[in-house]
Amino acid sequence: QVQLVESGGGLVQAGGSLRLSCAASGRTFSNYAMGWFRQAPGKEREFVATISLSGSSTTYADSVKGRFTISRDNAKNTVYLQMNSLKPEDTAVYYCAAREFVRSSRYRDYGYWGQGTQVTVSS
Repeated sequence: QVQLVESGGGLVQAGGSLRLSCAASGRTFSNYAMGWFRQAPGKEREFVATISLSGSSTTYADSVKGRFTISRDNAKNTVYLQMNSLKPEDTAVYYCAAREFVRSSRYRDYGYWGQGTQVTVSS
């Protein structure tokens, strides 16, 4: 089992920044590809970003490319999502997820999820 706990969400004005953290425990963190997903009210959960085991490879949704950065610190068992130039349409609950070994942009491929953290961007 892998336990994931997100933090860092909040209310921010458009154009502002937030950094989300996701702390993992329970298994060898460096064996898990990590992803960030988000879900707005009335919408399906959507892919935001994913990072490889070592952190050397990342993939982003087109909607956040150039504004968000995913990173990880395997010594701290933590994955981060730096969000800059936030827009009202970024408002959602943000979830981190873990998948053994191989990255994916499909939420159904991930077996472990955090509880989510709310991000609200005001215009």
